[in-house]
Formats: sequence, C-alpha cells, structure tokens
Amino acid sequence: MNIKPLGDRVLVQPLDNKEEAKGGIIIPDSAKEKPQEGKVVAVGTGKRDDEGKVIAFNVKKGDKVLMPKYGGTEVKVDDKEYQIVREDDILAIIG
Repeated sequence: MNIKPLGDRVLVQPLDNKEEAKGGIIIPDSAKEKPQEGKVVAVGTGKRDDEGKVIAFNVKKGDKVLMPKYGGTEVKVDDKEYQIVREDDILAIIG
C-alpha cells in the first residue's frame, strides 16, 4: 500500500454487502447503494489543536467502521476501491 493519509484523514476499504436477489433478478452495480461499512486500512498523521499538540485518533488500523452514505473521496489503487474520509465523518466503530 503506497497511500498515507494526511492530517485527520482515514483510508477505509468499503466492505461489500452481500445481497441475494430473490427470483433471479440481477441488480447492476450502478443501481446498488454504496456500502456504509468499511475496514480502516491506514490513518493520517493526526489533527492538531490550537497549541500544536497532536490529537490521538479514536480509530486504528483494522477497525470495522460505519461511514456516511455520501462523503469522502473515492480512490482506486491496484484495482481496489478505497475511500478517504475525515475521522470526524466516521459514525461508529462496529464490534
């Protein structure tokens, strides 16, 4: 992996939600909703407060997180899709 997020940004790999269509209906990728769950792949250098001290991250590499449906920046590296989001935009850590 050659992507290192900067500041308070987090690199997340979206997890595919396995959907089984009943009746043999195939839903094209363009009609599916974006996944809201993802796995943290890398964290940035950290956000700084007014005094210049680095604020520690609440998430760490390997955490399974819940993200908003829309937001962040989509990035494709080595045929894998990732999303770069600010730590403040992450809604929750799952289990």
